[in-house]
Amino acid sequence: MAETQTRDVNSVRYTVVFATVVCVICAALIATAAVLTKPGQVANALLYKEKNVLLAAGLIEPGAKVTTAQVEAIFKQSIQARLVDLATGELLPETTGDARRYNQRAARDDPATSRVAPVNSAGVRRIPNQGIVYLVKKGEAVDQIVIAVEGLGMWGTIYGFMALAPDGNTIRGLTYYDQRETPGLGGEIANPSWQALWRGRKAFDANWEVGIQVIKGQAGPPETDPMHVDGLSGSTITSKAVTQLVRFWLGDQGYGKFLKKFREGAQA
Repeated sequence: MAETQTRDVNSVRYTVVFATVVCVICAALIATAAVLTKPGQVANALLYKEKNVLLAAGLIEPGAKVTTAQVEAIFKQSIQARLVDLATGELLPETTGDARRYNQRAARDDPATSRVAPVNSAGVRRIPNQGIVYLVKKGEAVDQIVIAVEGLGMWGTIYGFMALAPDGNTIRGLTYYDQRETPGLGGEIANPSWQALWRGRKAFDANWEVGIQVIKGQAGPPETDPMHVDGLSGSTITSKAVTQLVRFWLGDQGYGKFLKKFREGAQA
């Protein structure tokens, strides 16, 4: 009897069955863990995104440890998230949906909620029908507008936020929070010191054409050289990518129509 049991344990059939059972159990445990941790992952992703909105707007300092409660308090007091119809530039009614929890990346990737982008140098393949804007207020007046920007870098898609003054032109801040550029080179787009160089620059020229550009070498101060930003040493490709993706989202395929309406006082 013992010899028979030993043969059964050592058989190919037993090995296959045992391995299958172990795999099924492990898969079930992993699936269960994924389901149970999903709400926390979503909440953390939202918190991280909104912290970067606050960074772009200068409402928190780089490296500051901010709690969920603090982010919530700042949003409640100073920020109104809204959805924009990117094709027309119209602000959508607040009843359209919960703008703060709108997943623009998911909307971009869904053919039902996006459209194919025209050929462009920013590497943008699809444009969501709706984009999110953050209206930063002082009292009842809009003090800043924060828009989402994204585009293809050297090694992957770069995601960030740009804050603009009420004139819809002067850049108040910029942050790139999700990128795969080369550390120490293109990855310097995440360096707060480089991001600070954007403050006070102009997004548009005198004819309201998008003109902001990351140049090779050093730019002058915003007062005398408002449309140029210092290039990243040894990172020509990333510098060009940043220029192109920012220009795309400031243009008519991105938030350009909304910004035009805002400047003209059509919406706030």
